[in-house]
Amino acid sequence: MYDYLKGKVTQIMKDSIDFEVNNIGYQVFTPSPYSFKIDEELTLYTYMHIKEDNLTLFGFKEKSEKELFLKLISVSGIGPKSAIAILATGSVSMISQAITKGDAKYLTKFPGIGMKSAQQIILDLKGKLVITEYSGNYLVLDEVHDALQALGYSDKDINKVLPKLDSTKSTNDLIRDALKLITN
Repeated sequence: MYDYLKGKVTQIMKDSIDFEVNNIGYQVFTPSPYSFKIDEELTLYTYMHIKEDNLTLFGFKEKSEKELFLKLISVSGIGPKSAIAILATGSVSMISQAITKGDAKYLTKFPGIGMKSAQQIILDLKGKLVITEYSGNYLVLDEVHDALQALGYSDKDINKVLPKLDSTKSTNDLIRDALKLITN
């Protein structure tokens, strides 16, 4: 599997981009192809979807987009194309907040997501996403959440302390800080 690719955008299509890495062009499906610029050099976080007769590469500008994409496709009935459509029309923080708050109506605004699918997304992902009221580092806080959960702390306790953490610190420091806050 490819975790990320470093290269440049060579072409933009309606649902994908051509991304050149060491003189090899990859077609990469992305939530917002028109947010890229031709000849823009960047790191693209990728996921390769393998089916019996097809290999498809999905790419994201931000690691948090890829992480949410992976969580969405883990939900029964949500495939990569539905997950890409959700990410194309919503931001990571807004989608995550809707899932955390159980807002099925918000999720039904995305193409191909009916009430039943929205409720399934909430059922499968509620409590598994870390939401903060500030623009912190989503991935680091998600790791802290998982570590505290593995130590036996409840989501209620964890979600009380996460917004109080300084997400610029290392994961280990954040876990120590969170433990201090939970035990006090």
